[in-house]
Amino acid sequence: MKITVLDGYCLNPGDLSWDAIGRLGEVAVFDRTRVDEVLARAAGATIVLTNKTPLPGYLLRQLADLRYIGVLATGFDVVDLEAAREQGIVVTNVPTYATASVAQFVFALVLELCHNLKLHADAVRAGEWAHNPDWSFWKSPLIELSEKTLGIVGFGRIGRQTGRIADAMGMRVIANDTYHGDEPTYPGFRWATVEEVLRESDVVSLHSPLFPETRGMINANSLALMKPTAFLINTSRGPLVVEHDLADALNAGRLAGAGLDVLSVEPPTEHNPLLSARNCLVTPHIAWATREARSRLMDRVVENITAFLAGEPRNVVR
Repeated sequence: MKITVLDGYCLNPGDLSWDAIGRLGEVAVFDRTRVDEVLARAAGATIVLTNKTPLPGYLLRQLADLRYIGVLATGFDVVDLEAAREQGIVVTNVPTYATASVAQFVFALVLELCHNLKLHADAVRAGEWAHNPDWSFWKSPLIELSEKTLGIVGFGRIGRQTGRIADAMGMRVIANDTYHGDEPTYPGFRWATVEEVLRESDVVSLHSPLFPETRGMINANSLALMKPTAFLINTSRGPLVVEHDLADALNAGRLAGAGLDVLSVEPPTEHNPLLSARNCLVTPHIAWATREARSRLMDRVVENITAFLAGEPRNVVR
């Protein structure tokens, strides 16, 4: 049985092993695959693994041997699901591997916005502390999070872990989600509308899936609801945010700062307005990429394939 990995580099740049997958079949691993290379590389494969390489319907209809697509991520919009169903192809994803890493990264962004650590460390390296007449100095306002409000839009696994960290730091937590589930037990938590989250929060963290109704949910109108002292964090999906509107709000001082690990187009074009916006941190979609999270992802990909081969597929995308 042939297994083709179309774009394995981001999952495993060399610090993990493909051996466990190799024990399930004959594996061909490609670091990156262009769409026009998919047919040649996936020809004859029963199983194809992809992270961001698109698998549109016209390609799936030409891969007669394909029976299983494993998405090496939580998001699965790279696969034409309707065409996969028509062809009898099972599609799975890995939904929970990076919860701790992404929630941790939210606060890496928040704390950098609060303290400008790199700015101050660079100032010390440049000799500013050694030549300063005072024993302490700071080049930007420093912000304490305790007693401030974190608003979370999308209160699934990652949103809830983010809330737990915020509570441990002394923050109040409010959240919005269409499904409430069990309410957190820490004090001060409450459910809120999206408008209330935007109006009341000192930090807004986005953890919503990308649906037609959430695309562009952060736009000029919604940003106008936020405090001018607030921060916006997005580690979820880039298209949740209208990037020109966010850049305008930052540059006009209507929002204090933003931290974004995702953009609407990745990699971005050099003309993306957020790359030059005031007090805007943009990181290259790395919240998921700790070695620990990637190792869990690899393990669960193996579990997904094993379950499929046993006739009991798991994490099937509907």
